[in-house]
Amino acid sequence: MQDVLEGLYAVVQQRKAEPQEGSYTCYLFEKGLDKILKKCGEECSEVIIAAKNGVQEETVGEICDLLYHLLVMMADQNIPLEAVEEVLEQRRQKIGNLKQFHVSDHNT
Repeated sequence: MQDVLEGLYAVVQQRKAEPQEGSYTCYLFEKGLDKILKKCGEECSEVIIAAKNGVQEETVGEICDLLYHLLVMMADQNIPLEAVEEVLEQRRQKIGNLKQFHVSDHNT
C-alpha cells in the first residue's frame, strides 16, 4: 500500500506544480483549501455511511476517495507523506494507549 500512496501522492504533487486542464485534482487546488476540506468532510461522512450499511465494496471505495482527498489536502498544506509515516511508526511502537489520569486529593 505504501507504494500506491507514494505514487498517488507524487501525481497529486505534480498536478499542483504543473496544472493540467480538465484535471479534478487541479480543480481542487484552484478552488483552494475550503473546497478541499469540504470534500474531505464529505468523503469522511460517506465512509461512515458505507461502513454502517455493511457493504464492504462500497466502504473500500469510499475509503479510497477519502485517502485521495486527504492526499490533496496534504499537498496543499505542504505536508510530506513521510511526516505522517513517521508519526504512525511512532504510534505503532507505543505500548498501551490509555491516557494517564491525575489523582487529586478531594479532601482539601
